[in-house]
Amino acid sequence: MKLLILEYATARGIEDPSIVIEGRAMLQGLLEDFDSKNTSFLISHQSLPLEVGSCQARIISKNVDEWLEEDLSYYDACLPIAPEEDFILYRITRAIEKHGLKVIGSLSEGVFTCSDKWETYQALKNVSPLINTEKIFFDDLENSTPIKGLIDYEKLKVVKPADGVSCSGVRIVDSQRKLMAAALQIKKNSSSPFFLLQDFVEGDSCSVSLLSDGQKAIPISLNLQDININDYYIDYNGGKTPLDHPLKYEAFYVAKKAVESIKGLRGYVGVDLILGDHVHLVEINSRITTPYIALRKLVNFNLGQAVLDAAQGNLPHTIRLDGEAYFSKRTHEMDVTVIR
Repeated sequence: MKLLILEYATARGIEDPSIVIEGRAMLQGLLEDFDSKNTSFLISHQSLPLEVGSCQARIISKNVDEWLEEDLSYYDACLPIAPEEDFILYRITRAIEKHGLKVIGSLSEGVFTCSDKWETYQALKNVSPLINTEKIFFDDLENSTPIKGLIDYEKLKVVKPADGVSCSGVRIVDSQRKLMAAALQIKKNSSSPFFLLQDFVEGDSCSVSLLSDGQKAIPISLNLQDININDYYIDYNGGKTPLDHPLKYEAFYVAKKAVESIKGLRGYVGVDLILGDHVHLVEINSRITTPYIALRKLVNFNLGQAVLDAAQGNLPHTIRLDGEAYFSKRTHEMDVTVIR
């Protein structure tokens, strides 16, 4: 099988370290996991080189969408990693399906649901313990429509893009003025006509990494997210895996049920949670996420191969993690420290 790995930031040649660091680290890990396979990957002529082993680099200078249209059919399967922002991952997944390739990951219907956080909320509102969420149209703000719940300043709220990725654009607000400023900033970078307003929930920011065959999902680990709140902005800096927490098994149950409730989720899936007085589900990432770079060093099998197997309907029988790992952003790369 001729496999193509498409990591969007590296394929586009994005230079912003805050965007490309995590993508390059995930791509490097996948290249190591698939070193013995017939594997190629896309890399822009503007990107820094990677250690590729026996994998073949396809250096491109054209637009990624244009390359997909002209050259994707050469391969049998494609594993995409891309942001949900502006439905980029959805469009890439649709292109893979259109050309008749095997998607090593979630199908487009699952990606679409998870790319629009409001769609995710609607899909899971009778399934999972969600944070109270409102859908606010930008036009209502421009018409000076007051937003319920902020006038009395009694509760912190979280403003986030409906189509955002990671912590990008997410801000905590405590007044109508701050809400307006945060929403207008989101509007500049969002293709959605609305944004989301959520209650602020105290607790530990975590994620669950899972493998899914499209029907059944199995948790790999609970991961702590290193989140900093600076001037009400939220920044993601890395994390720790696995995390021992009193709510670990409840978190596994919530994440597993959520993934199994959305049609089309396969391969590696990440579920973001807040563990406070109980488990609160935040969102689902229908793709490989940053903890992959640490988990692949701890798990008792080749994690890349397991992702491929899961997308083809086969899940591992036993999952064991040997040790723990810390992963964090440096200036130009992700650092992973394993403790046995």
